[in-house]
Amino acid sequence: MILNVSGRCDIVAFYMEWFMNRYKEGYVDVRNPFYKKQISRIDFKNVDLIVFCTKNPIPLIPYLNQINIPIYLQVTVTGYHKDIEKNVLDKTEIIKAIQTCSKQLGKDKVVLRYDPIFLNEKYTLDYHIKAFDRLCTLLDGYIDEIVISFLDEYKNVKKHKQELHYIKCTEEDYKKIGLNFSQIAHSHQMKVYTCFEENNLVEFGLDRDVCLSSKKAFELTNKVFKKWKARNCGCVEMVDIGYYNSCPHFCRYCYANYDEEKVKYNYSKHDPDSSLCIGQIQKEDEIKERLK
Repeated sequence: MILNVSGRCDIVAFYMEWFMNRYKEGYVDVRNPFYKKQISRIDFKNVDLIVFCTKNPIPLIPYLNQINIPIYLQVTVTGYHKDIEKNVLDKTEIIKAIQTCSKQLGKDKVVLRYDPIFLNEKYTLDYHIKAFDRLCTLLDGYIDEIVISFLDEYKNVKKHKQELHYIKCTEEDYKKIGLNFSQIAHSHQMKVYTCFEENNLVEFGLDRDVCLSSKKAFELTNKVFKKWKARNCGCVEMVDIGYYNSCPHFCRYCYANYDEEKVKYNYSKHDPDSSLCIGQIQKEDEIKERLK
């Protein structure tokens, strides 16, 4: 089993103490986001790989040597400021943390995500190219791979349309991004690719890959995993242990948050000693062990 920690919220940034409590206890409970009374119980003995996804890996660093399960770390760093990423830590600190993680884990186990890309009057095409170039320069020798994606019109994106003020990318924009990003990345001996994007930009020099391929999963675990049928993106299947509407980063483009009041409420219900990330087990809950 591969755990995704997490695509639904930033567990590393805000709930790392809870995660380590669950790891030491030996199991974690996950509430089904669509059938709230259903709880999946996951024993860490059945976990082959942990994929940490975060905008702030700093809280993870003290625990890297305590986790005996293989780790694959994906860190999102963009060029956006507080107007878009309200509570994201200063990027200088994040880049230093990526360098530290790379030294401890190995650069083959640390991936940079530069996503989502969108254009407006402030965050222009040239702005992104310069930001991407600077990132690659600062992380030269620390990472091998970069994943990029483009803005999708999720509920939260539509809600913050005024703040984002995004402009739809033209074919010429995609071409310039592909040509420039591929040239910059390759000059630093890095591969850059999209995952599950309509415009994969391969024709403009981007590499062809996915966030976590069967090949990469095998390299990390020596086990074979099936592709993720539910998403059909080419990645292997993962189990997300996070909780929607619980990430206080409040990024305006986030697909997992769409109600800031719910985020605040859910965050207030977090208990580091609970088996659930948010809230407690209730009498009416049905707990079922998940084996894969």
